Amino acid sequence: MKFAYRFSNLLGAVYRQGNLNFSKDGNAVISPVGNRVSVFDLKNNTSETLPISTTKNITCVGVSPDGSLAIVVDEDGAALLVSLITRAVLHHFHFHKPVSSIRFSPDGRKFVVTKENVALLYHAPGKQREFNAFVLDKSYYGPYDETTCIDWTDDSKCFVVGSKDMSTWVFGAERWANLIYYSLGGHKDIIVGCFFEKDSLDLYTVSQDGALCVWKSDTKLDGLVLKKSSDKPGPWRREGDEEEEDEERVEGEEAEVIRGKTEPPKDKKEVKNVRYKHRSKHFFNKEGEFNNLTAAAYHKPTHILVTGFASGIFHLHELPEFNLIHSLSISDQRIASVAVNSSGDWIAFGCSRMGQLLVWEWQSESYVFKQQGHFNNMASLAYSPDGQYIVTGGDDGKVKVWNTNSGLCFVTFTEHTSSITNVTFTSSGFVIVSASLDGTVRAYDLHRYRNFRTFTSPRPAQFSSLAVDVSGELVSAGAQDSFEIFLWSMQTGRLLEVLGGHEGPVSSLCFSPVQSILASASWDRTVRLWDMLDSWQVKETLPLTSDGLCVTYRPDGQELAVATLNGEISFWSPQTATQTGSITGRHDLETGRKETDKITAKQSAKGKSFTALCYSADGESILAGGHSKFVCIYNVKEQMLLKKFEISCNLSFDAMEEFLDRRKMTEFGSLALVDEGAGDGEVVDISLPGVRRGDMSSRHFKPEIRVSSLRFSPTGRSWAATTTEGLLVYSLDGSLVFDPYDLDLDVTPASIRKQVRLQDWVSAIVLAFRLNENALKQEVLEAVPHEQIPVVCGSLPDVYVEKLLGFVASCLEKSSHLQFYMTWAQNLLMLHGQKLKNRSASILPTLQSLQKSIQRHFDSLSKLCDFNMFNIRYAVALSKQKGLKRPMKEEEEPDEETSEEMSEASLEESDMML
Repeated sequence: MKFAYRFSNLLGAVYRQGNLNFSKDGNAVISPVGNRVSVFDLKNNTSETLPISTTKNITCVGVSPDGSLAIVVDEDGAALLVSLITRAVLHHFHFHKPVSSIRFSPDGRKFVVTKENVALLYHAPGKQREFNAFVLDKSYYGPYDETTCIDWTDDSKCFVVGSKDMSTWVFGAERWANLIYYSLGGHKDIIVGCFFEKDSLDLYTVSQDGALCVWKSDTKLDGLVLKKSSDKPGPWRREGDEEEEDEERVEGEEAEVIRGKTEPPKDKKEVKNVRYKHRSKHFFNKEGEFNNLTAAAYHKPTHILVTGFASGIFHLHELPEFNLIHSLSISDQRIASVAVNSSGDWIAFGCSRMGQLLVWEWQSESYVFKQQGHFNNMASLAYSPDGQYIVTGGDDGKVKVWNTNSGLCFVTFTEHTSSITNVTFTSSGFVIVSASLDGTVRAYDLHRYRNFRTFTSPRPAQFSSLAVDVSGELVSAGAQDSFEIFLWSMQTGRLLEVLGGHEGPVSSLCFSPVQSILASASWDRTVRLWDMLDSWQVKETLPLTSDGLCVTYRPDGQELAVATLNGEISFWSPQTATQTGSITGRHDLETGRKETDKITAKQSAKGKSFTALCYSADGESILAGGHSKFVCIYNVKEQMLLKKFEISCNLSFDAMEEFLDRRKMTEFGSLALVDEGAGDGEVVDISLPGVRRGDMSSRHFKPEIRVSSLRFSPTGRSWAATTTEGLLVYSLDGSLVFDPYDLDLDVTPASIRKQVRLQDWVSAIVLAFRLNENALKQEVLEAVPHEQIPVVCGSLPDVYVEKLLGFVASCLEKSSHLQFYMTWAQNLLMLHGQKLKNRSASILPTLQSLQKSIQRHFDSLSKLCDFNMFNIRYAVALSKQKGLKRPMKEEEEPDEETSEEMSEASLEESDMML
């Protein structure tokens, strides 16, 4: 139970590729993020990443009309049927080929999948449990090239498919006598979008060269005639028979196959086929040669067409007149996906190159939501002292601050001009310090969101490590080129001292939590302890067996952990300068083999090591990660592996598999090493040995999976890791784990509710905590009268005080009954403070969680109160001004004191209302 950490959220990665979808109510955006799916709630301003993952990056997501199901398909065609309500995987399926698009019918009974040049019609999974949730109904062949887009009619009778061969095909979902298939031309480039008009067979098609074709149908939706069962072809009918010469349908065991032809179908007896007429053609303003139309979406009720371009511009047009409503540039990068919500007010745009997702309200011309992840890899992270915020630094030179509750970034600092190597919070929690390869260390104020201090060295240096002491006064940074450590004063910004002595790059710095001692690890195979009080002299030098990569103190300052290049973690006593233990963790890393490696993964693992270390809150275990997809938790005292977490199963990353796939091996070697170019001038792009990041402009670039930084939350309830995938957060999810305490046959929900009716509050609380169901505990707690809380807290058994305090802390985080739960917390701490003090080590995470909840409510309420107070003062001042303009009699004129009393009374009244 202690290490039952589960995947909680993915931060820092917003949008990579694939299509965007809105939820049924239009208040949430469903976006693919690598091999996971994130749901961004626009009303509550929160984000949640579903605890599901595919084996490769997701290319398309289809959401059912009722918003309860989603079909997620990755690059290889492997699909997952996911419940958006329970967040669980219901079914696995494989389409065996890459899928370009997927779309549910409006009635939710069927869905169409397009792969290569085929459109496959499936029966949608129903409410009941099924052995096979995906049942193929029909296969439609018509286009000669890959299919790109799908749309359905409002009554789910027909669907249209666009293709790269510049044609658009209309197919009947049922066996219609007058509409088997219909092919439309008129374009000179790839079809990007095809859309039916509301309650009609009329069509709009949009191509990549910026052309819009409007098609008019001579038949209404209710004019479609169902084919008689007697007309159904039997197994004896051959292709080319007179009656079926315009279609070929092969009725097999699995599904019916329909093959369309470019010639128009011949009219049958007494049935006139559906005909389309080219009504008009419009062109978008083309501002450049390479400004292709890349994405399109159509909102049927409002007749608004949204188009995105490769230059970052998007247009809003009203159809069928093609009136331009709105045009704006959101960036200078290609818009990869566009979606419109159900009401037509919000438009979501995804930009894959920038990792940007934004939602635009076109009527008010304002952003509803705007998030962008780090452009390159994340390099470092740090938790704030209250655990409410996480700061990350990336190779793109940006420092981002994330809210752990909402999962969203609320401020980005862009002052650095090169890669960030390390970030940290000061002990106050309101100052962030970052070190960079651009030769500066910068301090940011979270009150005013500005860079208020910039620390530099006398000679230009690339800072690779950073540490701030407990008081927040001393800032230290280690250089990787001059082998020196620089010390600055936070108060004045002056350089205090330059510490020399290391004979290699300084890889890591860490201040002791209890003393003014700085530990520095270096590639010269030493860890040095510097005394900040005694003229900054070296107090001790700890010899290592290999290059030092990372150093960290235990929370009580009584132990030091060092990760070295040979894959070991050694533990030292800072007081005696002696080694107390070591862990050989090279085999636990289980590194994978890169596609371009000439050696096996087993041989490659000999050069791997841990690069990130972090102690748990109680100091009994240590978290370690490195150039691997695994994060390990070790017990320090026993020096043994407790648990391993696989942070990613995404095969789109390099170094994920231990063995190479033999199907990728050719007579010339691995496919990754074979030139895919068409001409002799093409060069094979193979990275140099030791290059981890690679060239981002490389055509064959495949990021390598690794963990660059690890941190435990101050509350101990979660830990976070910066990886190639993004910022992963793992937490203890108590709601999913049933852990009863001292349970017997008498402890039932009925007996607990009976005690509540008898108003025996203490017995009811004790029984509820023994059963340990959160809903029942909350029900009992909120049934206790407000005035009885001190009496109940005073008579509560000691063993349940800590449990109740932890539950109150968790309830306070989400509940709106602030005063009620604050009263519980206050009485528990006042009446049992001395007993809790004796168990300070075990109670510390609970207290920190309580402090985090109180601080968050304090911040939000104080902003609301200030806003209301200023509004009331403004209203009082305005009324005074109007009163002065109005002529008054002497007896009506209020004196100054009376007006102040009135304003104070109004303020008190507003506070009472709050």
